[in-house]
Amino acid sequence: MKLSNAFSLLTDLRFGLAVAWMPTLKAILASPTLLFRSHALSRVYMANLWLTFGDGVDGNGKDTKNALITPHAYGVVLDIGAGHGHTVRYLNAERVSRYIALEPNALMHPQIRAQANAAGFHEADGTLIILACGAEDTKSILSALALALPAAESSPTVPPVDTLVSILTLCTIPEPQRTISNLVRDVLKSGGQFLMYEHVLSQREDVAWWQRFWAPLWSLGFDGCRMDRPSDVWVTELKVESEGGEKQSAWRESRTWLKEGEEEENLFFHSVGRFVKQ
Repeated sequence: MKLSNAFSLLTDLRFGLAVAWMPTLKAILASPTLLFRSHALSRVYMANLWLTFGDGVDGNGKDTKNALITPHAYGVVLDIGAGHGHTVRYLNAERVSRYIALEPNALMHPQIRAQANAAGFHEADGTLIILACGAEDTKSILSALALALPAAESSPTVPPVDTLVSILTLCTIPEPQRTISNLVRDVLKSGGQFLMYEHVLSQREDVAWWQRFWAPLWSLGFDGCRMDRPSDVWVTELKVESEGGEKQSAWRESRTWLKEGEEEENLFFHSVGRFVKQ
């Protein structure tokens, strides 16, 4: 791998620090206890960072998401790690009945609300639901949806979600393999879809080496984001327990592909996938 490519992320780290440190410092001065609450401080930093980075990151994946999300997402859509709610831009309102934005960073909720409202989804009529829990907290997700969804759409024995969407999220969530398994098993309906667009561990060993090298530093600068997770492999190989107690593939259909036009020597190597649950 060329050294220029291997060290390219330092530019992003430097730029991120340049745009986010001042508003984060102001937040600390307004609430000095943030210095003793590292998790809250990280969220303040990330919220300020995403005000600058969010639209650009969304634009870089626009064509991919148009092909992945727009023709496939339907029914009740759960967007895990929604960020600023960019996913809603790609939803076909004639096919999607509800947009559920799962975003534990409440500082990003105003942007989600604005994006969703512009796309025709509103809390007032129940077509928009914003949840502040993490993707790993399936019990809270299910409890919130049981209260928010009409009785006709909610059942204690049938998972409530038709489409799970994960856009640049599996890199950050805690216990990713366990979280993916629980979401698919408990939250996604049989026949429902999992739509994924993630940066993942490269298939090239030289690129993967550098991803593993930089991963700890990058995670400090970007709220725990890991560039060295083989998330596409984890999703593809996901198994669930059958009624007979045996482990079987979670999917009756699965397809993954690479982001079109992306160079192989890329620390943020992307994988795209559509999976249909058994």
